[in-house]
Amino acid sequence: MIMPCQATLAQLVEVLSATPLGLSDIDLETLANGITTDTRSLKPGEVFLALRGETFDGHSFVEAAIAQGAIAAIIDFRFSIADFGLESTNLKSKIQNPKFPLLQVEDTLKAYQAIAHWWRNQFEIPIVAVTGSVGKTTTKELLAAVLSLSTPRTDAYSLRHPRNAQRVHRTLNRVSSTISTPHILKSQANYNNEIGVPKTLLELEPEHRYAIVEMGMRGSGEIALLSQIAHPDIAVITNVGTAHIGRLGSEAAIAQAKCELLAEMSATGVAVLNHDNPLLMQTAAKVWQGKTVTFGLQGGDVYGQLISPDTLRVDGLELPLPLPGEHNALNYLAALAVAKVLGVSWSPLMQGLAVELPGGRAKRYELPNDVLILDETYNAGLESMLASLHLLAQTPGQRHIAVLGTMKELGDDRLNSITKSVQPPNSSSWITYSSWQMSRKQMRSKRARELFLPNVLRAIRM
Repeated sequence: MIMPCQATLAQLVEVLSATPLGLSDIDLETLANGITTDTRSLKPGEVFLALRGETFDGHSFVEAAIAQGAIAAIIDFRFSIADFGLESTNLKSKIQNPKFPLLQVEDTLKAYQAIAHWWRNQFEIPIVAVTGSVGKTTTKELLAAVLSLSTPRTDAYSLRHPRNAQRVHRTLNRVSSTISTPHILKSQANYNNEIGVPKTLLELEPEHRYAIVEMGMRGSGEIALLSQIAHPDIAVITNVGTAHIGRLGSEAAIAQAKCELLAEMSATGVAVLNHDNPLLMQTAAKVWQGKTVTFGLQGGDVYGQLISPDTLRVDGLELPLPLPGEHNALNYLAALAVAKVLGVSWSPLMQGLAVELPGGRAKRYELPNDVLILDETYNAGLESMLASLHLLAQTPGQRHIAVLGTMKELGDDRLNSITKSVQPPNSSSWITYSSWQMSRKQMRSKRARELFLPNVLRAIRM
């Protein structure tokens, strides 16, 4: 089995400009079978990288990493045995023993990112970055599902010049060009930040034909950093909305932060942008003059029409909509646009597409007595909430009940006016409950569910 991120210790020293401790010439040729930051998942033969955080310090687990078979540890210059209670004679001897190398760097997080960037550059497969105020994860999952139905073509992709000659292919087995089903790497869980993006890239293997990297942000400069690490060939921006407006101050600032992805992309890349989002299009034009493919329900290079609630017409093809709602139609169009750039046929999609989303996204629960619950509890941004309310309004039924958590940045009055604005005209009853003042963390608790769910059921029975 081919392991992700294989590199010799000598290569890591060179990539990181690290100070080696206890390295012999033989040690330099030792091959690492992976980089991990978590001793709970560490396997013998891997390198342990000690990250520092606000509430944790990986340097405290160096001893555990040694005991579990790590061939080296990457630490910073602040590392001290005494500082972390690692007074064991066994550990001291191992640190001084050339058979257990340490690589010291200024900043282990930057080292993690540098290794991920270096490893990414060993591959010439298309790297697709996905960001946006809402719809990132859904678009990523839709794109992965679309590409999974394709047959890879070795000649379909020529966006980038060949990589430099210094490679690690001598430590890897080349993938056969006769693979009939593409293998796709995609971001898992919420791995979309300065730690999650490197973690995703370090899982690249020669058998992968595509990589889809989700990128999130909390403030300006963060998308730029992630783009520098991942060096994407295709940049997808789903939309610009109000998420993180408290940090950035305006939608214009949010648009600029999202478009950092384009500003950092190679001129040979391709931007895939939401035609229906004027602020995004205006902002992107200021930083990107390269090839652009647009998508939308109002226009664009990949123009879709919802001819029914569950059917999308694009370029003469009628495609079943994998997920309900106009917002998901836009997400699907983004995935179709990327497929078009990659030369992947849409024809197999006429038979339908199955996609599995994380919990709390686009879930439907059919209950007795003709009751349908739409679960969109994962996030509570303004745009995603409006999309969910529109979906509720478009769902057939005599009563429509929206159960919403608090959104303090909006205020109760504005929240009520927003929900009324999407009330279905033919509904005999449109009821909104928005008085539950619980955080997402609280909602995950068993006690919160015990308090919350009875209120929902009580609303349904009214």
